[in-house]
Amino acid sequence: METSERISALSAAAERELREGILPFWAERTVDREQGGFYGLITNDLKVDTEAPKGSVLNARILWAFSAAFRAWPDPLYREMADRAYAYLLEHFWDEEHSGLVWMVDHRGASLNDRKQTYGQAFGIYAFSEYFRASGEREALERAIRLFENVEEHAFEPAHGGYIEALARDWSPLEDMRLSEIDLNVPYSQNTHLHLLEAYATLLQVWPESAVRERLRVLWEILAHRIRDEKTNQLILFQDRNWQSLSDAVSYGHDIEASWLLCETAEVLGDEAVLERTKTIALAMADNVLAEGFDHVHGGVSDAIDHHSAVLGKEWWPQAEAVVGFLNAFELSGRAEFLDAVLESWRFIEEFVIDHDYGEWYYRVSPEGKPELDLPKVSPWKCPYHNARAALEVIERTKRLRNRISAG
Repeated sequence: METSERISALSAAAERELREGILPFWAERTVDREQGGFYGLITNDLKVDTEAPKGSVLNARILWAFSAAFRAWPDPLYREMADRAYAYLLEHFWDEEHSGLVWMVDHRGASLNDRKQTYGQAFGIYAFSEYFRASGEREALERAIRLFENVEEHAFEPAHGGYIEALARDWSPLEDMRLSEIDLNVPYSQNTHLHLLEAYATLLQVWPESAVRERLRVLWEILAHRIRDEKTNQLILFQDRNWQSLSDAVSYGHDIEASWLLCETAEVLGDEAVLERTKTIALAMADNVLAEGFDHVHGGVSDAIDHHSAVLGKEWWPQAEAVVGFLNAFELSGRAEFLDAVLESWRFIEEFVIDHDYGEWYYRVSPEGKPELDLPKVSPWKCPYHNARAALEVIERTKRLRNRISAG
């Protein structure tokens, strides 16, 4: 099969999965019509916990996904879901007294955890900016700008050059800054900086102010040269304020995600010198994931290793990011092994990660592809963001590739 035929088939499969699988699942299964917003927890076999807490990240990612889908296809259902997520975020997560988004509310929408996780503010910026692009609602842009100002005023540490993990509701210091139970209690993480990067890149596209451009360039430098280990081309997961590593773990999902987000950032910045540097970095990171993190026997990308024992499971989101990251590497290099990795990653998703019985994607499967059925289908972390975005990226990128092939 010719390259153009292979990428056309991939594009069709991605659009079908997004519009017939992912988006209908979230629109039909997750809406909480009694308490408002969206359910906070649904089991793999679709049992709803009506009293589960609701997280700001889950709601922001739902807002982003349906806003991005509405920009691609003006389906009234997509706009309805985006409007619902936007209204719920403002009514229940927005802190009117101190500004910013609180972390968690209960099933009725009352504040449950009012800390200001910088990661949560990043997804607010990302979602509000995308909603503004889709709807033209000026208030959404104003909220994104306000969050940007909050982060810069309170979370950025000029003396050390990084963004602190978390602060209290009034933006005062916290002793425990962990993003989740599996994270370390440290001041700086790649995860928070990576998602600030994508948030600021989206904000700059709708609010092209010099302040955003300057801070986005700073974040690019942080990811490319402080968080990326230039010897291994892997992200350092946790660091102290002197940028010393506090962990030897590796996250292949974040590595491949960062490889293409750094490229997207360089393109948004419009700096040719930065773009050329980024292409070299992105290909080196993708090469490393392909060599170390990609399962050439079964397919898919392993979650992580800590250099002592491998974490061999394969969660849904690294598989989605692998498709985009390897496709980005193929666009940059034209190397056949990257396109093969894209198609093999999608095959693994279709065969093992998509739940063909209950819908959406399994949270995690074994190295061979056996699903872990005790993990949720919807949770504060299991959202329609990585997989919906991957599908949208595939559609856009394969269109560019087909045009390039047609042009000779």
